[in-house]
Amino acid sequence: MWMIPVHNQSWVSEFILIGFSSDPMTNSILFIVFLLIYLSSVLGNGLIIMLVCLDTQLHTPMYFFLCTLSLLDMSYVTTTVPQMLVHLLAHSQTISFAGCWVQMYVFGALGITECTFFVVMAYDRYVAICYPLRYTVILSWGLCIRMAAGSWICGFSSSLLHTFFTMSLPYCGPNRVNHYFCEGPSVRSLACMDTHLIEMVDFVLSVFVVVTPISLIVASYIRIAKAILKINSTQGRCKAFSTCASHLTVVTFFYAPATYIYMRPSSSYSPERDKQISLFYNVFTALLNPVVYSLRNKDIKRAFLKVMGHGRVDW
Repeated sequence: MWMIPVHNQSWVSEFILIGFSSDPMTNSILFIVFLLIYLSSVLGNGLIIMLVCLDTQLHTPMYFFLCTLSLLDMSYVTTTVPQMLVHLLAHSQTISFAGCWVQMYVFGALGITECTFFVVMAYDRYVAICYPLRYTVILSWGLCIRMAAGSWICGFSSSLLHTFFTMSLPYCGPNRVNHYFCEGPSVRSLACMDTHLIEMVDFVLSVFVVVTPISLIVASYIRIAKAILKINSTQGRCKAFSTCASHLTVVTFFYAPATYIYMRPSSSYSPERDKQISLFYNVFTALLNPVVYSLRNKDIKRAFLKVMGHGRVDW
């Protein structure tokens, strides 16, 4: 039973997440693919967290931030993918109204936290390249912890506003969400009232949590680029750029699809396209982070070999 009558009006008590396909064979293939991606993401990010915690040489601001990013990615992908895997094999794809509320809130909170945290990581690179001799003085452990905690507080408080406005709308008609999780725009499209005002509030919030961080990141990298160009040796410039390349790659893969989903006008809403695009900033970015940071990072490789018992290795 999915409708609750209240004062002669029926209210949705659960939603049906349509997902990607109704074909059992296609769903079985998707289950295997997404299970492998999920396990790889969790293991990869978990490995980075373990290495940073175990190797004292990685107890620096940069690796503290990388460890926090890995924790964010593990949490982010776990908010949506396990339920999607269950729905790919189960006959029922329902989620309770309260469950949808919680999923939307946690997903939004972690997403906004990551948006904010990328600014913190950009600042870390800015200080490391522009003020290398004062790096550990400027980025003290107290400041690092405050910036990381501030990102989490910003994410969880901002998401509360977004989720409250979306889930307080009246849902009295269709309950089939054309998505694989309770994503704001997809759920909001089912509301049985004009959502223009809510969309405006959501847009303003999106400007704050998407455009503002992007602007700060761009400003940081303009300063970084100027500092790199002042380095005399080609080897020095390449080394300085390589320390930023991983961060820029991850930022691009995260912000590009997220900006499209949350900054475009509602008239261009396309459920099928949105489902595919959301996979990039939700699922694939979490897989990309450990791959990018581990393959390009000699310290991570060294720490891994050390933990595996191969001792110290010179690269």
